Amino acid sequence: MGSVLFHVKDSAAAVGVWSAGGDVLTGREGPAGCGTQSAGLNFGGHRGSNQNVTEEYDGSSWSSGGNLSTARRHLVGAGTQTAGLSAGGYTGSVSNVTEEYNGSAWSAGGALATARWRFAAAGTQSAALSFGGYIVTFSNVTEEYNGSTWSNGGNLGTARHLVGGAGTQNAGLCFGGSDGTSLDSTEEYNGTAWSAGGNLNTARNGLGGCGSSQDAALSFGGQTGPSGVTEQYDGTSWISGGTMNTPRYAMASAGIKSAALAISGLDPGWSSATEEYNI
Repeated sequence: MGSVLFHVKDSAAAVGVWSAGGDVLTGREGPAGCGTQSAGLNFGGHRGSNQNVTEEYDGSSWSSGGNLSTARRHLVGAGTQTAGLSAGGYTGSVSNVTEEYNGSAWSAGGALATARWRFAAAGTQSAALSFGGYIVTFSNVTEEYNGSTWSNGGNLGTARHLVGGAGTQNAGLCFGGSDGTSLDSTEEYNGTAWSAGGNLNTARNGLGGCGSSQDAALSFGGQTGPSGVTEQYDGTSWISGGTMNTPRYAMASAGIKSAALAISGLDPGWSSATEEYNI
């Protein structure tokens, strides 16, 4: 009998779909997130006032976790549900606060060298990367965290805020954002310096981003409206993914390219929606 050949579609080109997850307990804008689709964390944000709320996701519903010590919005997150990291944000002034989560409570970590908000982060609690943001103007600052202190890394090529991020400390990804105009540019970090990557198809700021590696990232939402645009990155170029069910911006993000979470944000009101992306 002759052999039969089957064509299997390259998973890198497969397009994902968004579906509804459990609503957050407190809808808000500018929270941060970390963790996975089945063990997510979201914290901080703004709903009339700055929030110290932390919520934990089990893959279907959210429950209350330990509050942040410092309420703030447009902070960043990295790590896991049981080893999370929060840094920076806005408290009424720009903050350099870092806190570490152990699965039940936050404790003080090493302060950012440069206080910022509206920036992005990637990596883990003991090996994190933060980049971009806003101080009194758009920032190109990059910092690396070793579990106790932040140190300066190589500056972004384009100073910007409201950016998306993904990857690791030594293989980071920064995309979108604004320098007064919404950007489509992507930059890749090699542990020392940033270089140009493939441009987004749709320029956006205030977008979400996630991905465990530089060559497998996801961008979604943002301000073009609000937007429901989703794009998938393979290390070279972005392709269109499935459109979000609830277009929004200024949300929290968690997970990886093939199993992501979009959490809360503005639609343009304070959204309680959680969406799960699966390829």
